Formats: sequence, structure tokens, C-alpha cells
Amino acid sequence: MKNITLSVDEKVLAAVRRVAVEQGTTVNAMVREHLTRLAEHADRAALARKRIRELSEASQARIGSSEWHRDAYRKYKRPIS
Repeated sequence: MKNITLSVDEKVLAAVRRVAVEQGTTVNAMVREHLTRLAEHADRAALARKRIRELSEASQARIGSSEWHRDAYRKYKRPIS
């Protein structure tokens, strides 16, 4: 495990220390847990984006023109009741 040095505002650190004591843990453990969750979330998000790209490329669905025309919108617009 690597050590890191962080700079934190004194008031923030004091507040976090109080929270750590209330939760029966340490600031170090809280930071480690937060960074671990952050990394795991980033990994899951990257995998999800990759899977979406794969599904999109494998899909047989085709999207029509990406251009928007006012007349086409009016054709499908429902009247307000």
C-alpha cells in the first residue's frame, strides 16, 4: 500500500475527524474507502460504456436522418386538449 500526502483545510479536517470518531473509524480509513469506491465506480462506468458501444455496433437497428425539419415535427405533433 502506498502512502500519500494531502492538504486539507483545518476546519474540514476537524469536522472529518469528528465524523470518523462518531463512526468508529479513522480519517485515513475514510479516505481509503472513498478512493476505493471512486475507482470502482470509474471502472464500472468504463465497462458499461464499452458494453453499450459493443451492443450498438452489433445492433441491426438503423436510425434515420439526424436532421430535424419543422414540417416533420408538425406532422406528428398532437393537439393540446
